[in-house]
Amino acid sequence: MSDHNTSHAPEAQSDDAMESVVSLIPVVLPAVGAIMIFLLAFIAVNMT
Repeated sequence: MSDHNTSHAPEAQSDDAMESVVSLIPVVLPAVGAIMIFLLAFIAVNMT
């Protein structure tokens, strides 16, 4: 009864895919926005 080593310890690092994606949003979102603006401007200049 005094053996406390069999209890489940919380995981140190979660392997949840959503958590790894959410942590990258502040970096990826502005980068993708800048690329989209550049591509739209490039298309607009080439159409004239």
